[in-house]
Amino acid sequence: MAWTDYSSAPPSGSLVCPSTAVASVAAVDVASEKGVFPLILVRSPEGLRAYVNACPHQYLPLNYRGEQLLSSCGTRLLCTAHGASFDAATGEALAGAPCPLDAVPVVEDGGEIRIA
Repeated sequence: MAWTDYSSAPPSGSLVCPSTAVASVAAVDVASEKGVFPLILVRSPEGLRAYVNACPHQYLPLNYRGEQLLSSCGTRLLCTAHGASFDAATGEALAGAPCPLDAVPVVEDGGEIRIA
């Protein structure tokens, strides 16, 4: 499913959070007139990435059972509900899930992160 298929997908330009809210990984909710949209933001040497905070295995939030979303090596996002793992740079499924995380385009400018 593409991120724009979610009923609560925010429009382009929606404020996600201040840039300072994402040191390495953060789970945030983006509110818009469509509702609340859950995101996972990952900051790495490759740049800032965003994914819908929904594991494609059961559509539970990755942080359903805790906030430890990043592996100790910092390269994998982890589903706390059942242990699926995803490449933090691409969202591709590595184990325990049938498909990748849904990527969401974001831009960072002027100390803010927004939906692209």
